[in-house]
Amino acid sequence: MKPISTPDAPAAIGPYSQAVRAGNTVYLSGQIPLDPKSMQIVEGFEAQVKQVFDNLEAVCKAAGGSFERVARLTIYLVDLGKFSTVNDMMAARFKAPFPARATIGVASLPRGAQVEIDAILHLGE
Repeated sequence: MKPISTPDAPAAIGPYSQAVRAGNTVYLSGQIPLDPKSMQIVEGFEAQVKQVFDNLEAVCKAAGGSFERVARLTIYLVDLGKFSTVNDMMAARFKAPFPARATIGVASLPRGAQVEIDAILHLGE
């Protein structure tokens, strides 16, 4: 296994890697809406979703991939009432065929984030 790291996404805030490559599969750790420069949560729900996707995209690029190669996402939301906003923002960032996905409502997320997303990236054929 090979760890993946980039300064273009927030540094890990615990004992984990931003991502780990195992063969042609890259497992991306959950990203919360931390600005990678300030390490502070961005304000506003839409800004948080955008930051999370920006962070994930930076890790995908560091691994040699892109959103076109993402096979699966898991989305964690504090407020499932904002599900449609996430759908709209995801549709703007991903192209068909879209990744498989699960969305889970949670009571809370690290640092008071409203959204967290993890991903699985496939670099093979």
